[in-house]
Amino acid sequence: MQYYNSSTVIYLNGRFVKAQDAKTDLYGQSLHYGLAAFEGIRAYKTHNATRIFKIREHFERLQRSCELVNIPYPWDNNELIKQTYKLLELNNFKDAYIRPLVYCEPNMTLIAPQEASIMICAWEWGAYLGDKQLKVCISPFQRPNPKSTFVEAKISGHYVNSILATTDAKQKGFDEALLLDMNENIAEGPGANIFIEKNGKLYTPALGNILAGITRATVIELCKVLDIEIIEKPISVAELKNADSAFFCGTAAEVIGIHTIDDVVFRQKWSDSIGSTMQRAYKNLVLEKVNYEVII
Repeated sequence: MQYYNSSTVIYLNGRFVKAQDAKTDLYGQSLHYGLAAFEGIRAYKTHNATRIFKIREHFERLQRSCELVNIPYPWDNNELIKQTYKLLELNNFKDAYIRPLVYCEPNMTLIAPQEASIMICAWEWGAYLGDKQLKVCISPFQRPNPKSTFVEAKISGHYVNSILATTDAKQKGFDEALLLDMNENIAEGPGANIFIEKNGKLYTPALGNILAGITRATVIELCKVLDIEIIEKPISVAELKNADSAFFCGTAAEVIGIHTIDDVVFRQKWSDSIGSTMQRAYKNLVLEKVNYEVII
């Protein structure tokens, strides 16, 4: 996929520059050691003009990720929000995926950096995992032990684990992977959180071994609005495979149903599932068409 062309503009350290002219230092600590923080944010064309969904929550998480791993974050989030909208305007994007990235100065030591840069880019992108139910496998790769890193931080180096899991799944003929945690309970997808349905209730892994997804939090909010019981708890592989239905959710993936886990087919039709309701509710929310009574 081509993410930019000769006219694409990015935001880089307070200025708008052509993407093709932007440069980075080959001695940067982020390039060598994966010490960088990023976000994935979506903008939607709504009847109220283009809206960036939960942009403040994303920049606040970006700041928190940097603070956790001692990357300097001298920027004002209000200004970054303003410049992100300007970025969309300069590129004439109405629906877009937005990627802020905080990366570190040249530094070949293993000491936290003294300076950092920020880049914000955007491109037009459909649903990351497509719009059809997914064939998913349990990955041989686990999520990192929470005592080995800050799993709640969205750090670039963490995604080597995700690349390994997705690549392995694709090579085996699946659409996506599902990773377990150190206790062999289900954790999350390589780039999305997971929910399962059983007997009219939704379950999702508790925080502690997973990224606290902003879309995950949105689904939980929607459950409260729609009076759907949601339970956060450790979930075994056996519980997952005995569920009625399941779905992934994330900013890039949005809400997408899972058809099979390791070739075990979920018994409930997707159209009859709570996940399908969440999919419609989420789309209505981001497009600012919030009439929940109609979608139930």
